[in-house]
Amino acid sequence: MSENKEEDRASLVNRQLPEMTLSTAENPLTAPRPPPADLSAPQRAQYRFQVKGNAIITGGAGTLALEAAQALLEHGASGLALWDMNPDQAFESVKLLHAKFPDRRIITEVVDVRDEAQIASAIESTVKVLGSIDMLCCFAGVVGCTHAIDMAAAEWRRTHDINLTGSFLCAQAAARQMRVQGTGGCVVFTASISAHHTNYPQPQAAYNSSKTALLSLAKSLAAEWSSYGIRVNCLSPGYMDTILNFGPGLQRARDSWNSRNPMGRMGHPWELTGPLVTLCSNAGRYINGTDIIVDGGAMVF
Repeated sequence: MSENKEEDRASLVNRQLPEMTLSTAENPLTAPRPPPADLSAPQRAQYRFQVKGNAIITGGAGTLALEAAQALLEHGASGLALWDMNPDQAFESVKLLHAKFPDRRIITEVVDVRDEAQIASAIESTVKVLGSIDMLCCFAGVVGCTHAIDMAAAEWRRTHDINLTGSFLCAQAAARQMRVQGTGGCVVFTASISAHHTNYPQPQAAYNSSKTALLSLAKSLAAEWSSYGIRVNCLSPGYMDTILNFGPGLQRARDSWNSRNPMGRMGHPWELTGPLVTLCSNAGRYINGTDIIVDGGAMVF
């Protein structure tokens, strides 16, 4: 390596991070205050899992994302921006959220997570309406069951562009906004048990590798962005009982998944919301750069 390159690397390693100008109480790098001593037990429990601020949810028209949206609102989120290629398909679900939480701000945005310009525009409009971005939950993703030997390069690239690059671009844009705000925040990627061991019986090399890369990405971003008070984590769901995993053509696969799970069943989308709320709430303030597997114990086999 040349001397100049060594100098360049040294300058990057030694680069001083910007100083926080917030008060001790507001600084996202300080430990959170414990609940006041005069709170009752139910109030302390509520404080522990309190969600503060506004969240962006990508893939926002999907089943898992809509379950996540309701959970975050139930735990105190003040606003939501649901980003999706086709948010209108969740019109009735979003209407119900408005009815259940009339005092919250809930918006939808048409966003292709592969498109930096669309993401930048959506960030701007989200901040304009909600006021801040405090959480990003990435649920946008695609899956395919093509044998690797037959897979076209275009399919491989599309899977990684949406699942991996799309998650990175959204996280980068949200983190830049959080840095400008000086408030810190949290990012949650949706990985998968497919990031931990190979799917069976379906062939999913592109999907598996894209989700495995998300685990590494989360750790790298957690290391880089902790100085801004931004935590980055992953959730790895097992097989969830959604429309994507239903139908006569999938019965053999469903039977296999259930037989290879100690609990003998698939997960309900609601069962993913507890870990998500933990990561986004006061309860998760010291969880950073990790992955929570929610799979009914499938990984023990």
